[in-house]
Amino acid sequence: MSIRIGIYGYGNLGRGVECAVKHNEDLELVGVFTRRDPASLKIMTPGVKVMSASEAKDHAGEIDVLIICGGSATDLPVQTPELAKYFNVIDSFDTHAKIPTHFKNVDAAAKSGGKLALISAGWDPGMFSLNRVIAESILPGGKTYTFWGKGVSQGHSDAVRRIEGVIDARQYTVPVEKALEQVRSGKMPELSTREKHTRECFVVAAEGADKARIEREIKTMPNYFDEYDTTVHFISAEEMKRDHSALPHGGFVIHSSRTGLEDENSHVIEYSLKLDSNPQFTASVIAAYARAVHRLAAAGKTGCITVLDVAPALLSPLPYEELIAHSL
Repeated sequence: MSIRIGIYGYGNLGRGVECAVKHNEDLELVGVFTRRDPASLKIMTPGVKVMSASEAKDHAGEIDVLIICGGSATDLPVQTPELAKYFNVIDSFDTHAKIPTHFKNVDAAAKSGGKLALISAGWDPGMFSLNRVIAESILPGGKTYTFWGKGVSQGHSDAVRRIEGVIDARQYTVPVEKALEQVRSGKMPELSTREKHTRECFVVAAEGADKARIEREIKTMPNYFDEYDTTVHFISAEEMKRDHSALPHGGFVIHSSRTGLEDENSHVIEYSLKLDSNPQFTASVIAAYARAVHRLAAAGKTGCITVLDVAPALLSPLPYEELIAHSL
């Protein structure tokens, strides 16, 4: 029997989830909820109803896992706790500094409704989180470095678009090559946030908007830009469409440490991703975790969890016997 999936929010990530569901035979898309006029929205899956976001709670019994595809800046802190009272849910909340608070809020909401919620699924947080924990557990006492990009950050781009006077925006995160080379060599340097990455923003401003104010708000935005060297470019809508329509991303988790009685042996663990489409890969991660959420909820698990709580076997559609025979 298929796992019934609902999508709440139909932007880049929502469309990515729809594509991911098509690639998983045990998942079935049964509804899309939007804050736009449902009649104006055309989705790719024939026969699936598009409904107003305000109607979502009325369909709680028809959905096994609701995937919430809002932005981390202002949407998910409100949407996930509210919807977790009625549905088993997943989100991709990616403001690292605020994850503990978000976890606490969602945990209380999910437990109040007897539901299960998984937050911060994706590649970072998500796949990179797993690799940080595994590497640090295997090789304690070393240093872990995370580099993102070069690529478009959906969360940061969304945060810029929320600024008054901004029509559209893309934010690229760019690793500092010198820092990356030092880390890969196993030197374990001390690096500040500013020394590891730069940020580059391309912004389409409304006619007459105060560009100096917009640039100032971007560069001083807490948890997003204030700790980085950030360059802001104001461009036309035509340039945005021509040069910045794709959403590539990727990055590296690198952990270095030493072993032996005299620390005589050096080791470097590196996990990397190179993604043509940030939202479609994030959606693919979420789809796998939707399977795990459904299984755990069916076993009676409630409250909030993260990718750190989910055994890899729960992500796979394959029988456990097949996994240990061919993947172990």
